[in-house]
Amino acid sequence: MMEDIIIGFLGNNAVFLLLFVFLVVVVLAGVRIVPQSDKFVVERFGRLRSVLGPGINFIVPFLDRVAHKISILERQLPTSQQDAITSDNVLVQVETSVFYRIIEPEKTVYRIRDIDAAIMTTVVGIVRSELGTLELDQVQSNRGQLIDRIQKSLEKVVDDWGIEVTRAEILDVNLDDATRAAMMQQLNAERARRAQVTEAEGSKRSVELNADAELYAAEQTAKARRIQADAEAYATEVVAVAIRENGVEAAQYQVALKQVEALSEVAKGAGKQTVLLPTAALDAFGDAFKLLKGRT
Repeated sequence: MMEDIIIGFLGNNAVFLLLFVFLVVVVLAGVRIVPQSDKFVVERFGRLRSVLGPGINFIVPFLDRVAHKISILERQLPTSQQDAITSDNVLVQVETSVFYRIIEPEKTVYRIRDIDAAIMTTVVGIVRSELGTLELDQVQSNRGQLIDRIQKSLEKVVDDWGIEVTRAEILDVNLDDATRAAMMQQLNAERARRAQVTEAEGSKRSVELNADAELYAAEQTAKARRIQADAEAYATEVVAVAIRENGVEAAQYQVALKQVEALSEVAKGAGKQTVLLPTAALDAFGDAFKLLKGRT
């Protein structure tokens, strides 16, 4: 009984059921959900129709189709090695690595077949061309500038392929054994030369400092002599003024005072308990006391 009802219902509504199924198929065929890391290239009758970005997108069912699903994540090419000759005729082997990502899938799909192989071939040509303009020492010391030049040259070439070169790296620059041995000898010779120059500069600096020290000592000695001469001149001037004001007695007093001071210094000597004084010395003491009494 139930089976008859179901068969009758399907028979009466078969057209509607078929229409419903067709609508479901059309909706499913017209809706495309694109992941965040992808872009879809849509074709209509074999020709480019549009590029679908991340999210939900709608296409015309049965007319449009997703021909290519392109990942827009950054990619790294395998490390490649290529031989190159520098401007000073040195053979080097360069290891390079390139990072890129696809930003315009419609160009990548319809303008180039094997994008990785094309980029690697382009890198080989650019690296050889750039190294041919530099000497070996420049390659070693200016690697950063060389990488920038390679990346800029590569960007100009791959721009028509819808690709963005995010980074280009020179991982290593290898030399043959003969060249490496020659460079080591040159390096050792340069180190020896620098050591000799440093030693010579040190000797020169030492001589300069000694000369400066001797000059400073001479200047200080001359300054001390000048001060001593000024002091003696001042003392002489004072004595002359005293003689001029007080006559010969002031001069005699000074002479006698000097004699007394000299005898006092003799008496201070170590181990001298007995001092023999000449008669003139005793007279000097007397004269000094007389002059002193006369001044008072």
